[in-house]
Amino acid sequence: MGTESKPSVDGSSSVQLQNDVKKVVVERPYDVFLRFLCLSLTLIATIIVGADKETKTISYAGMQFTATAKWEYMSAIVFFLVSNAIGCSYAAVSLVISAIARSSSTGNDTKTAAFFMLTVLDLVMMALLFSANGAAGAVGVLGQKGNSHVQWMKVCNVFDAYCRHVTAALVLSIIGSSVFLLLVVHSVFKLHYRKNSNLLDP
Repeated sequence: MGTESKPSVDGSSSVQLQNDVKKVVVERPYDVFLRFLCLSLTLIATIIVGADKETKTISYAGMQFTATAKWEYMSAIVFFLVSNAIGCSYAAVSLVISAIARSSSTGNDTKTAAFFMLTVLDLVMMALLFSANGAAGAVGVLGQKGNSHVQWMKVCNVFDAYCRHVTAALVLSIIGSSVFLLLVVHSVFKLHYRKNSNLLDP
């Protein structure tokens, strides 16, 4: 009798564990928190770069002239700003869609389709932000160190405040990109457990 009842206990524990995992991944609103975090990070990065501007008087070869550093003067920084603005806008829209899908009484298939669409778009946003971060990072290295092989002078020793602000925005954007990556991983697990919800229900 003891041998016969043991598989039943183990099977019950396994089903209970699977249901606990399902509740953590599917039912708890971690994706809402992650989307809000993405929204905040990309919004702050966009505002920092968009408002960043520094004007200096430079002396060169006995002459003095005024130079201004601004985001629109470098194509890589323009790409960085626009990408973060797109990521911020998408995070806001996806946050609303995710909240509506979570609270609506529609069928499981409809919710699965909505979350699948969001997962694909999350992946696109993650790739867009990482590429923009790479472009801005490359320009930042040139600004910090220059390139003697092509006679590009470093400029961050002159526009130090501007470079610090761009660096801060870049760090925030990288964190936002990483959060999008976590969001994709979370969404994949959530779709998996939604698809197999009938098997997980006791």
